[in-house]
Amino acid sequence: MNEKNILLTGDQCQIEIEFIDGFRSQLPQVIEEIIESCKQEQTISHLDTAMIPSKESVIEILDDLNDLLFPGYFHKQEVDAYSLSYHIGSDVNRVFEKLAAQIARSIRHECRRLHSLCTRCLDRGQKEALEFLRKIPALRQTLAGDVRAAYDGDPAAKSLDEIIFSYPCILAITVHRVAHELHTQGVPLLPRIMTEYAHSVTGIDIHPGATIGKDFFIDHGTGVVIGETTEIGNRVKIYQGVTLGALSFPKDSEGNIIRGKKRHPTIEDEVTIYSNATILGPTIIGARSVVGGNVWITHDVPPDTVITIEQPHLSYKNGNKIG
Repeated sequence: MNEKNILLTGDQCQIEIEFIDGFRSQLPQVIEEIIESCKQEQTISHLDTAMIPSKESVIEILDDLNDLLFPGYFHKQEVDAYSLSYHIGSDVNRVFEKLAAQIARSIRHECRRLHSLCTRCLDRGQKEALEFLRKIPALRQTLAGDVRAAYDGDPAAKSLDEIIFSYPCILAITVHRVAHELHTQGVPLLPRIMTEYAHSVTGIDIHPGATIGKDFFIDHGTGVVIGETTEIGNRVKIYQGVTLGALSFPKDSEGNIIRGKKRHPTIEDEVTIYSNATILGPTIIGARSVVGGNVWITHDVPPDTVITIEQPHLSYKNGNKIG
């Protein structure tokens, strides 16, 4: 009985193997179909072009830059006045090598994309990386103001350290300020990779082209959208869900979107924008104005204005009204 069972089991295994092999034999055809799709759908196939920047390397660069911008907070080892020179020197050299390589990749890819001759991409990568690193002291000063603005604007904050360690707005603003500098230097691809990484982590979507003044604070932050041509003044505070976006995009005679024009709002100094407010188009919100929650604005607002929607009428299921 046992031998018979073993024999039957062996037969069943053989049948199962043959059955699986029957499916496996169809894989070459599947492979050929995928290859043909890659050749036909060039929009989402990166073939015969320069190597693009590595997203993983870009994230590593941002982590290394955190060590430079906030020394002592994110190092795996303690940093004191005696070891500061060593740590800064090590971080600068590491960032320079990584950033120069990724900038060179992005430039080479852009040259190929535009069908132009790519020359001295490695040299330009090092030049742009060095130019960016020279901006670190000024960036640190600006970020210190952002951290203080968060502390002054949030009574729940217990310390500046708590804000640097844990507030998503500081991560999003830090990445944006880094990406914006690279954007103004004309570095392609990298700035958008950086800000979209911050977006995925924090829920705060800031285009690297947006210009943001000093002492900027985003309270809570989830769902905030700040478009490419947005201009934000000094000491501006916004809350979660705020959209600084564009109206319908103008198109040329062939139906293509016209790029490079001012499409997003200008927010002047000391404006406060509360949650879920939507401000669209090249609208100007005057200095010291307060924009209430859930409002929709497509026209200029003069300075020192308070904008709110009418108080809604609330009702319980039993029909009683409130307000």
